[in-house]
Amino acid sequence: MAQFALIRRIAYTSDMIPRVLQVRITEQLQTGGKIVIIYGARQVGKTTLVRRVLDDLPYRSLAINADELRYNEILSSRDLRQLRGLTEGYELLFIDEAQRIPEIGINLKLLIDHLPHLRIVVTGSSSLDLASKVQEPLTGRAWVHQLHPIALRELARLHNRFELDELLEERLIFGSYPEIFAMSGAASRREYLQGLTASYLYRDILEIGGVRHSQKLRNLVRLLAFQIGSEVSLTELGSQLQMSKETVASYMDLLEQSFVIFRLSGFSRNLRKEVSKQNKVYFWDLGVRNTVIDNLKPLDARDDLGALWENFVVAERMKNLSYRRASASLFFWRTYTGAEIDIVEERDGELHAYECKWSKPRNRAPDSFLTAYPDATFEVITRENYHAYLVD
Repeated sequence: MAQFALIRRIAYTSDMIPRVLQVRITEQLQTGGKIVIIYGARQVGKTTLVRRVLDDLPYRSLAINADELRYNEILSSRDLRQLRGLTEGYELLFIDEAQRIPEIGINLKLLIDHLPHLRIVVTGSSSLDLASKVQEPLTGRAWVHQLHPIALRELARLHNRFELDELLEERLIFGSYPEIFAMSGAASRREYLQGLTASYLYRDILEIGGVRHSQKLRNLVRLLAFQIGSEVSLTELGSQLQMSKETVASYMDLLEQSFVIFRLSGFSRNLRKEVSKQNKVYFWDLGVRNTVIDNLKPLDARDDLGALWENFVVAERMKNLSYRRASASLFFWRTYTGAEIDIVEERDGELHAYECKWSKPRNRAPDSFLTAYPDATFEVITRENYHAYLVD
């Protein structure tokens, strides 16, 4: 694709991209005393991140893939003697895809309570199952992180602003899964994303979530992909899919807990004219979204550029806030008369409103918003000024 030919590339493979969480996780494992839990979708780089951390630490480490059945019996045994035997001689235990181990929570509690010298890090590609298994047993005994597809602030460690701007179209089309960065050409990226969305994307939902109608789940994801940045109606989705709105809501919860989508709710201070009961849906990765609707066309051949840009800005801001552990909440704002703002961010008791515009920005917030919230700030996020909001 010619529009990508002018990008000056830094030669790197996917495992060379610096991850924001690496330093924090390294420090926590050095401190010890708690288990480190890392959630994230399959293929976002959890295993690579942990192996980097282990390479930087002096501890003798035991790495276990929970897909290997030979470890499952011991790690789900509730037998301290067997757990001691498995970890004897090791200073650090790494369990990859820990949600596949029955009773993992209570067994991790046994390890951390009775083997305090043992440092432990576990990963899970779905919070819907692992969290339910570890939340109660590990209360007060865990540091929890979420790893996302590559964030702009991580790319900023390899690229200057000019280069980030040159890479922007790739991010809007092919997304930011780590493997994408090691590939050149649209064909290989398309093939990778098709494989990802055909298998890994739904694997944990189908296996763990108890979903019986896999095709309806896929159809739901496709409908949501066409509605990014728009308010979604469970009733309308259910009608299109011939499902109850309760089932649609359940499937959407599973998609959110498996890190495929996330939702923003409407902001309201209980003013009658403000929409507050609907949600907007966004995808954590636009490469996944575009593949689901089979549209990896360049930006100048698309009719959804505005929606892509809004999804990109919201997702990158969510990543930024997550990694900074910032105390902030994101909403959208709309009135029943049609006035709207893409993002209302509430932090430190103050409101900050943002409009996402690829081009032709407006200069001010709607009058109805300014009247209701006169102390709020307003800014338009464009391709010229996004760095401050998403990177810095």
